[in-house]
Amino acid sequence: MSINLDIRVKKANKVYHEGEKITGVIVIVSGSDIKHEGISLCMEGTVNLQLSAKNVGIFEAFYNSVKPIQLVSCVVEVAAAGKIPAGKTEIPFEFPLVPRPNKTLYETYHGVFVNVQYLLKCEMKRGFLAKDLIKVAEFIVEYRLEGAVKALPHPVKFSITPESLQNLKDRARIPRFKVTGQLDSTMCCLARPFTGDLVVEHCELPIKSVEIQLVRVETCGCAEGYAKDATEIQNIQIGEGSVSTGLAIPIHMVFPRLFTCPTLFTSNFKVEFEVNIVIVFQDDHLITENFPIVLTRY
Repeated sequence: MSINLDIRVKKANKVYHEGEKITGVIVIVSGSDIKHEGISLCMEGTVNLQLSAKNVGIFEAFYNSVKPIQLVSCVVEVAAAGKIPAGKTEIPFEFPLVPRPNKTLYETYHGVFVNVQYLLKCEMKRGFLAKDLIKVAEFIVEYRLEGAVKALPHPVKFSITPESLQNLKDRARIPRFKVTGQLDSTMCCLARPFTGDLVVEHCELPIKSVEIQLVRVETCGCAEGYAKDATEIQNIQIGEGSVSTGLAIPIHMVFPRLFTCPTLFTSNFKVEFEVNIVIVFQDDHLITENFPIVLTRY
């Protein structure tokens, strides 16, 4: 017997703000009557933290002291034990989106070592010989406009030369070059693209590629210590081959949904972001200039 269990929220984009009501229906479709021992719906929001492989063993106490942080937790019984008739049945539900006492709702964020996720989980308990049915659906939480930190323009001009580079082991191997440009703002609204321009003034070696790299910097830990890891979110090529000198190359990068969030600082974890300008020479040597950025929702 085929049974389809689904959770559908009212909002098509599934985006909610603190204080709103999450409404929707549980949809059950079956070719025959279903006997069940009760149907429950759970709303939960959690922050899951983990260490990278290189830090396992260094912070053994981390696993004992930092468990998933519960931001929201609410369970309701939507149907008592009984029978669901054949065909399509819709059971409405409503949850107020409010945090647990002394907790804060953070924006939805899917990272590598930090994950903030909000889920609706429906469970239909069946009889002794039948398998319970479980359906999980994610919804998105974003900050409200009221009280949110707003992005103020903070333009940054840059000039990249062999002398400006940090952490170079052999400066003599780097060709003579100069790259200038401007980032329109290092304080960025997630709803607007990251923009600017870049000019290759001169270069001794042909340039193979010019790229813009978006990086997440996640820090998590406890009183015993903190682990900080930087990982790439996306890499966009803005110049290829023998890039013309003196020509302004536009920088335009859209921030990906879910994999970015407003810059976040808490006692147990931090989520920060950086932009790298990467220049790859014909001999595959590359140089990188790093720019910390602050992300806001509005």
